[in-house]
Amino acid sequence: MSVADYMTTKLIVAHPDTSISVAIELMRTNDIHRLPVLADNQLVGLVTQGSIAKALPSSATSLSVYETNYLLTKATVASIMITTVQTIAATAQLEAAIDKMHRHKIGVLPVMQADRLVGIITNNDILAAFLNITDYGDNGVVTRVVIHHDRPGVIFKLGQVLAEHNLSIKTLMVVRRHTDRIIEMRVDSPTVASVNAVLTAAGFEVERSVN
Repeated sequence: MSVADYMTTKLIVAHPDTSISVAIELMRTNDIHRLPVLADNQLVGLVTQGSIAKALPSSATSLSVYETNYLLTKATVASIMITTVQTIAATAQLEAAIDKMHRHKIGVLPVMQADRLVGIITNNDILAAFLNITDYGDNGVVTRVVIHHDRPGVIFKLGQVLAEHNLSIKTLMVVRRHTDRIIEMRVDSPTVASVNAVLTAAGFEVERSVN
């Protein structure tokens, strides 16, 4: 799974001389929370709702609404944009993007390809990717098999057992829990009982199965 598979390619961008008021309107009309800033087609910064909020006068200011609006119209994003921007390559694994966002406590990464901005990936994109990967909302039985002693060929054996009963694995994930491995599968079957019966008869420990 690469970043390119799940990034947003429809880019709404600002320029350093874009006024803050225009940037706010771009975010509002496009229902987004950040804008990459480009100069000569090069990424030079990032404007977020947070950076705009910091630029707004506090409630204790003596400025009138008219004066505040005037400032936002005259001030440009160059004065408030984040200039040290974390990015990710389009070819990077999705896990690398998640790790970088987690380590830097950020919710967005501009996506680069040969020094050119080609997309953007946000925490919402990653949540959507997770739902896509797990086939959430699709038909089938989700079953969790506990493997106490991991060994080569376990997943092959699971697939073989299910195939012998005309049951196919639609998605599969492996979760670590202490020394155990939990294999969670979405199996193409209309009933929980049939999946449990097949796996139990083959000697597997089924922790839980749900439709």
